[in-house]
Amino acid sequence: MNMNQLFMQSMAETRGLCHPDCVKASNEQEDYDASQHAAMVAVNLISSARVILNLDAVRAEYSAQYLVDNAGKEADEGEMDQQSSQLTFENILQYMVENVWNKREDVQEEREQHLTVKDCLECAFKNGLPRREHWAHVGCTFKAPPFTCHIPRVPMKGEVIETKSVDEAMKLLMKQPVGARLHLFSPEIDRVGEGIYDGPSSNGSSYVGLRDVMIVAVDKSEEKFIVKVQICYKKKTSFVKVCMSRMFVQLDGDEESQVKEPTGLLVDFCIPRLYVN
Repeated sequence: MNMNQLFMQSMAETRGLCHPDCVKASNEQEDYDASQHAAMVAVNLISSARVILNLDAVRAEYSAQYLVDNAGKEADEGEMDQQSSQLTFENILQYMVENVWNKREDVQEEREQHLTVKDCLECAFKNGLPRREHWAHVGCTFKAPPFTCHIPRVPMKGEVIETKSVDEAMKLLMKQPVGARLHLFSPEIDRVGEGIYDGPSSNGSSYVGLRDVMIVAVDKSEEKFIVKVQICYKKKTSFVKVCMSRMFVQLDGDEESQVKEPTGLLVDFCIPRLYVN
């Protein structure tokens, strides 16, 4: 068995496990950050589209953390372009010494801007995607070693289709799930349960922000215009019914969070249009 095979076997055997420092940091984090949410929605959109197009026989899970690690980087910064990327015992030992046994506190650099779903999809189309079990978990605090360029990736070819029109988004939904951003208000999102989320309900509502979600269906059982979205909120994934006819204006809060014109709860729609050949 060669080094590549040993490395892949080790990845499979340790799936879901990480360093105690990373586990502790993850447990202290109430929710994923915006880039992690965008990456999770991107891989869910791709997994769904690939099944619909029969590119995967069954739904496959792809790595969101790979997109967090690599999306938005210049060509010479990506992990696949590292020059010192040979998979040798010496390189593995050096990585362990520098990043695990004597873990640096600055291994995760702060981004100037959060990733968007579009950023993540474009990275997948450029580089392909590894399976989820072949990469670190979402939120891993350890820098990906250069020799991860030897991990196989599934080729992805396609383009990102974007629209701000609800009507156009519903047309896209007829063929595949659609990515979007949802305006979140608390405590409404915390209490919605099996009910319908229709944004702020009183003066006690506070604006949480925009959250990337995946629209999976139109709910025809309700008299209102309702869609069902998959959302990860406070690290819990669930399906929430969202009222599409509700409009609001958010004037309080800081400049960045203000919504100065009437808007719907769901905005900024997109899909990955995959090429079959």
